[in-house]
Amino acid sequence: MNIIEIVDLDDERVSAYASLTEAQLRNRLHQDAGVFIAESPKVIGVALDAGYEPLSMLCERRHIEGDAAPLLSRCSDNLEVYTGSRELLAGLTGYKLTRGVLCAMRRPRPKTLEEVCRDARRVVVIDGVVDTTNIGAIFRSAAALGTDAVIVTTTSCDPLNRRAVRVSMGSVFLVPWTWAGEDYQQELRNLGFKTAALALTDNTVSIDDPRLAAEPRLAMIMGTEGDGLPQTTIDCADYTVKIPMSHTVDSLNVAAAAAVAMWELRVRV
Repeated sequence: MNIIEIVDLDDERVSAYASLTEAQLRNRLHQDAGVFIAESPKVIGVALDAGYEPLSMLCERRHIEGDAAPLLSRCSDNLEVYTGSRELLAGLTGYKLTRGVLCAMRRPRPKTLEEVCRDARRVVVIDGVVDTTNIGAIFRSAAALGTDAVIVTTTSCDPLNRRAVRVSMGSVFLVPWTWAGEDYQQELRNLGFKTAALALTDNTVSIDDPRLAAEPRLAMIMGTEGDGLPQTTIDCADYTVKIPMSHTVDSLNVAAAAAVAMWELRVRV
């Protein structure tokens, strides 16, 4: 490995970990592919297992032969490993590192909707969700509850945002996903899916309606945290679905609602 000692917070070689915004990481570090940051040995390990390519690593000195050692043994001998004191790295990143290890990784080639849905029977669509914690939690539930793929609108937060990746505990690397086109519902129908918009409207069916579970291919559409789904999206859906509430509670957080929907509408063998 190529160990590089960092002594200056303004060192351009570690800009990916500090000064560059998420948008810059996506678009500007490499012309052929963007970059994202994976944090903590567990999450980095999941990414490596899934075939993601590490570009460099940042860790405290003591972790080179500690928590980072199993990860480094799986990487190229030429991998650049930036290191420094705990205080310096905290100043560089703005917070104490989670178990002291960060990894810059290359973004994979974006997949098409048809690619991620080819063998899928249940998918979840994230439409306009901008909170990184909710994005990460939805991906974690999707992986845990057997959802086959996730479709994300461009009005939503990037699933490879550092916090979204961390909250998902690496689940974002386990579930196939892609960005949605403007007419994603029609694209899904062309692939044999029925769409179910989770929304609080008068004309809805309950989430436990047997017709939903009986659909051979179903896409569950989850809306933004505040306003929910656009009316045009609801009007276009094959079903409008609600989760019955009690004790005057009107709705669930979008991540909780997505987990309920994915479990209730899962494929039952």
